[in-house]
Order: sequence, then C-alpha cells, then structure tokens
Amino acid sequence: MTFKPDEVDWKILKELQDDGRITNVELSRRAGISAPPCLRRVRALEEAGVIEGYRALLDEKTLGYELTAFAMVSLSSQSEADLSAFEAAVAGWPIVRQCWMLSGDTDFVLICVARDLKSFQDFIIQSLTRHPSVAGVKTALTIKASKREAMVPMEAGRGA
Repeated sequence: MTFKPDEVDWKILKELQDDGRITNVELSRRAGISAPPCLRRVRALEEAGVIEGYRALLDEKTLGYELTAFAMVSLSSQSEADLSAFEAAVAGWPIVRQCWMLSGDTDFVLICVARDLKSFQDFIIQSLTRHPSVAGVKTALTIKASKREAMVPMEAGRGA
C-alpha cells in the first residue's frame, strides 16, 4: 500500500532530507505546526516506512577509498534460486555499496567502492567471477561524479 503524505508531511520530509540533524523544534517551525504533533508525524512516517533511517553521508576519498566502479553482471540463469544465491552473496560483500537488478542484457549492476584498483580487481577475480551463478562481468571505472544525490526528488507542489 502506498503512503499518502499530506502537505505538512511533505514539508517535514523535505526538511529532514535536507538536514537529518534538524531539531524537532526547528522542524516544527519550518513545517508550520507545533513540536508535539510534528514529532508524532515523524514517528508515523518512520513507522509507515517512508523514513527508512538516518545516516551521515561520508566522503569516501577523504577516508582513503579512491576508486568507485561499476560491475555489470550477467547470471547463468535467472531462476529464483540463482537470483537469491547471488543477492545473498552481494549482501556479504562490503565493497558493493549498491546492487540493482536490471531488465535487458545485464542482470545486475553493482556500485563498488574500493581503496584502489588492486582491491577492486581482487574482488572481481576472487569473489565476483567465482560465484557459481555468475556467467560474465563487465566493469567500468568512474572518472568523476557529475551528480550524486542521495535523496528522493520533491515534486512541485509537494513541499519542494
């Protein structure tokens, strides 16, 4: 079932998405309601699964992770068993930051963050291509990020 936020919910979501560390008092001021109902709305948005959690966005290069790469993976079959086995393996690979199942020739695209090229190559050779469900892998190293939004776009008229 799709959650149907009202205009106040949209304002709350926009403000939280812009600044996850905002205080409830400031959030309620920006949303145009008092603090107690604002907190109740935030809790309701969390319980409904609209707000999945709160995180700090870290700069990987500052922390020594110099390489971001994509791995396009083709599986030997798209049986439920092979898909599940692959997804279970992905969940255990820390180098993989995102995994998306695709339609078309490529079954999955993995977004990987590694300390360096050797670390990424080791992962490809020792883990990814050795997985029994994997039939083929193509990789692409990133040059730069032109846009990197970790947020949901706010539609016009919906708190944007």
